[in-house]
Amino acid sequence: MSALYTAVATASGDGRNGEAQTSDGQLKVNLATPTEMGGSGDGTNPEQLFAAGYAACFLSALKMIARAEKAPIADAAITADVSIHKQEVGFKLGVALHVEMSGVDQATAEKLVDAAHQVCPYSNATRGNIDVELDVTTA
Repeated sequence: MSALYTAVATASGDGRNGEAQTSDGQLKVNLATPTEMGGSGDGTNPEQLFAAGYAACFLSALKMIARAEKAPIADAAITADVSIHKQEVGFKLGVALHVEMSGVDQATAEKLVDAAHQVCPYSNATRGNIDVELDVTTA
């Protein structure tokens, strides 16, 4: 399968306490362990980066599905909560996607979100590996 696009990023330093940047220079961040995990919190962390990526990707999938279904969604926003959990060996992520939109009724919104969850690359990558909860609010 031929890739449509490949993102390249490099992390250096001490893992969660270091730096990360993309090969094109568009993203360059200082990394720091969150205070809740005993770190300084003086930088971003992998969970925040994953949350931002998943939220943006899921919103794109939702908009694509809405266009295909000719659903008149007006405003839409995705908030991704990415949690890290300790397990017997290592750690595990959990995700909650909070979807807000207007222009359609609740049933239609839920149908669109379910369809977006089937096509979003992040959803497909995490399916069966990470618990992902979806909730939908309409205005």
